[in-house]
Formats: sequence, C-alpha cells, structure tokens
Amino acid sequence: MTGRDRSGGTRAWGLTVAVLAALAAMWPLLPDYNQITLARVMVFAIFAIGYNILFGYTGLLSLGHALFFAAGLYAAGLGARDGGLTAVPAFLAGILAGAGLAAGVGALALRTAGVAFMIVTLMFAQAGYLALLYFNEWTRGDEGFNLPAASRTVLGLELAGADMRYGTALALFALATLIATWLARSPLGRVMVAVRENEARAAMLGYDTGRVKLAAVTISGAFSGAAGAAYGLIDGYAGATFASVQYSILPLLWVLVGGAGTVLGPLVGAVFMFYLIDLTSGLTDAYMLVAGAVLVLVTLFAPRGIMGEVRRRVARWLP
Repeated sequence: MTGRDRSGGTRAWGLTVAVLAALAAMWPLLPDYNQITLARVMVFAIFAIGYNILFGYTGLLSLGHALFFAAGLYAAGLGARDGGLTAVPAFLAGILAGAGLAAGVGALALRTAGVAFMIVTLMFAQAGYLALLYFNEWTRGDEGFNLPAASRTVLGLELAGADMRYGTALALFALATLIATWLARSPLGRVMVAVRENEARAAMLGYDTGRVKLAAVTISGAFSGAAGAAYGLIDGYAGATFASVQYSILPLLWVLVGGAGTVLGPLVGAVFMFYLIDLTSGLTDAYMLVAGAVLVLVTLFAPRGIMGEVRRRVARWLP
C-alpha cells in the first residue's frame, strides 16, 4: 500500500468517525419527535448501505431489495410474537433471514445479467409480497401487527422510548457504516469495484466473478435484513407494505441521490429524500411533484450523487 493510499484511508476513517460523533452529539439535544424521526432515517440508511454494496460497488441493479428488508422484518417480528424471542436473538434472526434469502435469490438471479437480472429480482420481490398477503392469517397482510413489549427490551431497557430508539439506531448504523468502510477498502471490496468497472477483465485476471457477485448479493441481503429487523424492533411493528415495490425503489433513489459507491452516500441520500418529502408535504399536496423536480435537478447537476460529486471535485480520497 502506498503512502497516498494510507493517507486516504486515514482521512476516510476520520470522516466516518466524525460523522458518527456528530450524530452522537445530537442525541441529547434533539426533542423526542426528532429523535424518533432520525432513528427511522438511520435504519433506512442501513438499508441503503446494503443496496449500495450491490449497486454502487458491484454494479448490479436490483429491484427486489424490499424482499430482503421484509425477510428481516418478519423474521424478527414473527420470532418475537410467536417464538418468544427477545430483541437480540430476533435481530440476529432477521440478519440470517435476509442473508439466506438473498443467497438463494442470488444463486438463481445471477444466471442472468443486466436488465434481466433487474426483472428477475423484481419478480422474486413481488412473489414475496403476494405470499405475505396470501398468508394473512400469520402475517396480518398490509394491516400488520405490533411486536410484544417484552421482545423490545435490551439489557433491561425498553426500546419504546425516544432516547432508546435513537441510541439503538445510532449504534446499529455506526456498526453498519464501519463495516461498509472496511469492506470498501478491503480486497473483496476492490474486486467488487473491478467487477463493476469491467467484469471480463476481472475474470481474465483470475477472479471468480460469479462468486464475488453472489457474495455481494448475500452481504447486501444481510444488511437489508438487519435494517428490516431493526425497524420492526425499534418501531414495534411489522407489515406487508414494507415488501411492496416502493421499498425496492426507495433505496435505489437514496443511493443515487447520495452517491453510488460512496460510504456516506446512503446516509446523505436517505436524510435528503426523507426531509425533502417531509418538508414539502407540509407545504403542498403536490409534494411528490416537488420531490421529482428536485431529483431531476440533482441528476442534471450532480449525476454522481451528492457525495460522488464531492469526491470528484473536492476529495478524491472519499471511500
């Protein structure tokens, strides 16, 4: 590793830690409503981090990530409601459900490429959504169900309070971000980027690109499942709506706006889109039109996303 690489790596880690420290410093300063809102945003940012691993770093466009989010959500929710699992085992079950389902879907979907891969992942996600509606007796469909209070306790502390929601979401987001930062600079992360840039050349250099892509899908599914489980445990709710196509498109938008292939892009995109819609919905009923116009402007003037443009113009060391 060259001195320039080490310097860039140090600054990348420093920026990541600084952002996490800023979020921690905001914790005691925010009112309850803002703590709950930002906790949700951080959970969705974990979801976007998972999507970014597949799309931003490996170059695979999926429209089926709602399936993995919902897998984590329902694994934790049903495990808590019917299996009596407490928060930590339920959360781990969500990660395993997301990763396991992603590995199975990836093994089949990766037999295709390009647009076909996108369509196949969409079909799997829609099948999962319809299955949740069909087995309404257990899943409660779009109506959903509330998780028992006993399952939403960590070390004797209940997750119902605003402080605990924020603290838990921050801890999970910090862990996800640090893992993503490490992955981006690891040999596997560099091979993922090589596959994204030129898969044929990566294969010619001796890398098993099929295994790399399957690993990317599985890791992405694990992050998405973790986000789903965290959402269910923190908000105390699970519903089939989170398996709809909308929740496959949202992480794509967050990553595109924040900057595909950047570690902090998912957080920036999730915060930007969430608060843009929240603020404009209070001003006009046509808030989606406003959001769409802003997205068009971002696409025109920042085609690489916000953090992608910062990396291109200001700080090329950004991970």
